Amino acid sequence: QVELVESGGGSVQAGGSLRLACASSTNLDGNAMAWYRQVPGKQRQWVAVVTSTKFANYIDDVKGRFTASRNNAKNTIYLQMDNLKPEDTGVYYCKAMYQGRDYWGQGTQVTVSS
Repeated sequence: QVELVESGGGSVQAGGSLRLACASSTNLDGNAMAWYRQVPGKQRQWVAVVTSTKFANYIDDVKGRFTASRNNAKNTIYLQMDNLKPEDTGVYYCKAMYQGRDYWGQGTQVTVSS
């Protein structure tokens, strides 16, 4: 069983920054982990992935503004979000893919005002 706990959400004005963290109860060094976001009435949307080799990829909307990283010694992944826009508002979730199953955190709210 994998438990994921996100933190770092909050409210900022457009152009501001936030850093999200997702801590895992299990060593996931060999596994890819991802960030998603969801707004009410819409499907959860993939935002970024960071692989076991620390390669990161992003949805086009956030390229150049968001940076995903991981610290395997702390079993934690991060999402540095800069130059935030109102359309980045949503609940952000991390996901771990482990032994054939997907595990999700509880989510953290990000609100960007114009």
